[in-house]
Amino acid sequence: MEQRAGDFAALPLFDPAREKPRLRPLVAYRHFRRLMHNTENTAEVFGIFAALPWRGGGRAGSAFLATRQGHALALAESWLPAVLDDHAALRRMPAGSLAQAYCDFMEAEGLTAQGLVEEAERFLADRPRYNDRFQWYMNRLRDVHDLLHVLTGYGRDALGEACVLAFTFPQQPAPGHLFIAWMAALQMKLRLNSRAPVLGAVREAWRRGKSCPRLMEQSIVALLPLPLEEARRRLGIVPGVVYEQAHAVWQAEGIDPRDLLKHAR
Repeated sequence: MEQRAGDFAALPLFDPAREKPRLRPLVAYRHFRRLMHNTENTAEVFGIFAALPWRGGGRAGSAFLATRQGHALALAESWLPAVLDDHAALRRMPAGSLAQAYCDFMEAEGLTAQGLVEEAERFLADRPRYNDRFQWYMNRLRDVHDLLHVLTGYGRDALGEACVLAFTFPQQPAPGHLFIAWMAALQMKLRLNSRAPVLGAVREAWRRGKSCPRLMEQSIVALLPLPLEEARRRLGIVPGVVYEQAHAVWQAEGIDPRDLLKHAR
């Protein structure tokens, strides 16, 4: 749900009618089983997060938005997909910048920030809607996902997605992040005849994420023009190696990381 900057200040900080987050692990598992049959079905991912939510998100988001910094950021960057999908503007930023790397990634994958919004909206079509300032914070949790792929170096293969979610957990400790990450890695370990260190890659991703502040609380507009390595340094994102090692093993074994189901036993 887009929120215009001019209306933002008039909204309540947190709608008291919002449902209290609760954990529903069996529902999450059903969504996960369907996701394993079609890893492109993003709606199942949203279903897992709805069943295993970040129960402290309301407190964290409200606390951030109550600060001068948080309120100013929400006014300055009221709708992140519009910024991220303006590739013409991003392409005018310096060579080697986060903006250029982001455009390269999204264009190569055929993705848009608005596309992820639409996936989420389809999942939320029959769910209650809330018009408060906290919704901006919730939107940011979703909208920075593909930026994290670029910043961390993890691709969109199944292991790359698992690693991004493990990396994200320390900033957004929704149990859904670790549930998907570890369950996906365990499936790879059990179903592939491979020596690739998939569990080690997820473990390393989680450790890398512990030094990174919450990306949704950072000015994305300020980060985009920076050299990619400078943006990583500012966010405390240290290099990772185990994910690349897993890909090297798969390559030697003739396994396509983008089509693991074809190699499953």
